[in-house]
Amino acid sequence: MVQTLQNFINGQFVPVTGADSLDIINPTNGEVVAKAPISSQADVDAAMGSAAAAFKTWKHSTPGQRQSVLLKLADAIEARSSEIVEAQHRNTGQVKQMIADEEVAAGADQFRFFAGAARLLEGRSAGEYMENFTSYVRREPVGVIAQVTPWNYPFLMLVWKIGPALAAGNTIVLKPSDTTPESTLVFADIAKGIIPAGVLNIVLGNGATGAAMVEHKTPAMVSITGSVRAGIAVASGAAKGLKRAHLELGGKAPAVVFADANLGRTAQEIAEYSFFNAGQDCTAITRVLVEESAHDEFVAALATASKGLETGNADDSKNYFGPLNNINHFNAVVKVVENIPDYATVITGGKRVGEKGFFFEATVVDGVKQTDDIVQQETFGPVITVQTFKTEEEAVAMANDVEYALASSVWTSNHGVAMRVSRDLDFGAVWINTHIMLTAEMPHGGFKQSGYGKDLSIYGVEDYTRIKHVMSNLDA
Repeated sequence: MVQTLQNFINGQFVPVTGADSLDIINPTNGEVVAKAPISSQADVDAAMGSAAAAFKTWKHSTPGQRQSVLLKLADAIEARSSEIVEAQHRNTGQVKQMIADEEVAAGADQFRFFAGAARLLEGRSAGEYMENFTSYVRREPVGVIAQVTPWNYPFLMLVWKIGPALAAGNTIVLKPSDTTPESTLVFADIAKGIIPAGVLNIVLGNGATGAAMVEHKTPAMVSITGSVRAGIAVASGAAKGLKRAHLELGGKAPAVVFADANLGRTAQEIAEYSFFNAGQDCTAITRVLVEESAHDEFVAALATASKGLETGNADDSKNYFGPLNNINHFNAVVKVVENIPDYATVITGGKRVGEKGFFFEATVVDGVKQTDDIVQQETFGPVITVQTFKTEEEAVAMANDVEYALASSVWTSNHGVAMRVSRDLDFGAVWINTHIMLTAEMPHGGFKQSGYGKDLSIYGVEDYTRIKHVMSNLDA
């Protein structure tokens, strides 16, 4: 029997009052694994009321108390790792070992970082800047935060959202993606014995539910990881109430490969970083810009490396990456490949894998032009393009000539080239001779259409705070 999921409000799982529901589909086989009701306005109101009531006390919690909660969460998710992995695999089809390593284990580590960061928040100015008056800065929580997480990394993005928000003393109403809610609800079950009732609330639903959260009068801030289209909608909704917005949106990451790079190793690593999680990663390499003199050798190596990355096997442990998340997204990726210009060439891949599920081959397309849609628009799938450049300046210009500005990388053995290009690339993250690596201590976020605000690091925690100036009259 298919389970009907529930909201998590004020520390308890409660039925959704809305009459409509969505089928949760396992993308490895197309089967329905759960039903997720769509929350009504009344459900959103209940969650917001719970978060607002809890904020009255949670905002006064000490950094040490918040640290303790986050450390307990880290330990608890490690203890129930297999349950999280199975729940998420049912919804995403992701390789189980990847979920365990890159989401659950990484999420526990990041909770521990945020636990430490909770005790480091401070106002940076204090002193007597006017005679007989002492001033200091208070860094305070913003209030109730409305958050929306995506389907590509459901559990890890939950950590990125609630970790800094809790560390700073905020309360939360969070909506997971409508296709991947189950690992979020497992986390809610873990959290109910650790996080005080009302501090974290989960509502299920679709885009209309998210809009109701964003436009609700209660939240002081909204945060989303998602598409540019969704980010624009959230920013517009938040603007109606002059709410703060935190947006981590799409990407079109270039890898700039110079002829002096170790081409064999570079090709292998670029393939792995491109097709990780089936390319459903806003930081994944999607465009390879290779120096013209190295093109043929590099493309041959890239094709070989890409062919070796398997998907669609019944034995999950044999797969490097899993399926695309849902049928609509699968069809969109197929359409991108079908519409490749005649002058471009599919070097490898380009086809569906198997008859069940939404698996698609690792695909490399050579000979595209800078103005092509496949270069300019986010595919968010296992498809990468190859272009050539002649000069360093041309490479930088081509890399920057898209509307996205989240992540990029440069591959070379020349330190001066690496440092110049990393300076000139207009992206929120630049990796040198690697890609996609993230650490809790460093900020992650983009420019332009990739959004604004930072995840991870102390900068991410500070995004969930407000600053207050307090001045005292020493003669009073």
